[in-house]
Amino acid sequence: MAAAALRSRGGGAVLATLLRPRRGYKSTFRLFEGLKAFRGDDDKIRLFRPELNMERMKRSARRVCLPEFDGQELLECIRALVRLEGRWVPRDPQSSLYIRPTFIGTEPTLGVAPPGRALLFVLLCPVGPYFSGGFGPIRLLADPQHVRAWPGGAGHCKLGGNYGPCLELQEAARARGCQQVLWLHGPERLLTEVGTMNLFVFWERPDGGQELVTPPLDGLILPGVTRQSLLELARKWGEFEVREAPLAMGSVLGALKGGRLREMFGAGTACVVCPVGEILYEEQLLSVPTMENGAKVTTRFLRELSDIQYGRVPSPWAQPV
Repeated sequence: MAAAALRSRGGGAVLATLLRPRRGYKSTFRLFEGLKAFRGDDDKIRLFRPELNMERMKRSARRVCLPEFDGQELLECIRALVRLEGRWVPRDPQSSLYIRPTFIGTEPTLGVAPPGRALLFVLLCPVGPYFSGGFGPIRLLADPQHVRAWPGGAGHCKLGGNYGPCLELQEAARARGCQQVLWLHGPERLLTEVGTMNLFVFWERPDGGQELVTPPLDGLILPGVTRQSLLELARKWGEFEVREAPLAMGSVLGALKGGRLREMFGAGTACVVCPVGEILYEEQLLSVPTMENGAKVTTRFLRELSDIQYGRVPSPWAQPV
């Protein structure tokens, strides 16, 4: 690590670290992370499970041959940066400070090879409530002609290249009255992610038992921090079965037709959870009864995780800066 600096300029802050690995090659790569700082009623500022973001960022860096870095050291720098810019952490109980660690290759030549120079920096930005108009369901476009990720690829990494190609279909979804894309994959049309969120389904099995299901971490799915947290919370509740298993579109359609699908929602850093109300699939608008069923599991996740993030409920997941 050659140099590190904290800089504060007016309305923003940047933490920058220049890394110079021993080998020098030509190339440019980009990856990033996303986490938040929350101000609680006690005026303390907390980060939510930031060590998981550091672990994922290191995995992403290895995937594109960016140099190794000390995740714990970066986390300490982020804490120092948030303390320095603490006035930008909103006091509103539904707002937060978004933290964007970014890692790019900066080799000053063209080529396709591991970079000999890289820049690791962090951006901060206050963000308001995700549901500015109230907690409500979204409509999804499910188009089997497009995929977000594929076996053997890098869908499990938080790389810029995984997001840019998704924008065209996202705009097509908006043009058709949908807020997000439901990404499908393969001949079975497996449900993978909702926009940039992990996907969850709460339903009744044919034998009458209830279960929460989310697609497995098979390389197509980003291992979300919120995803992991919801799974751990649900298993702690012990009130229904919790599974990580493939979700085929045929199974979802069968559960909808049989009245067994109770709730569907996305989960991620930006929203915690986001209920799904409709799916536009093969020119048919399918109604998902998340809100009609009271969205009980969805709203419980939102309440319990938010209480932890804002310090209303003590938890080792919420770490003071």
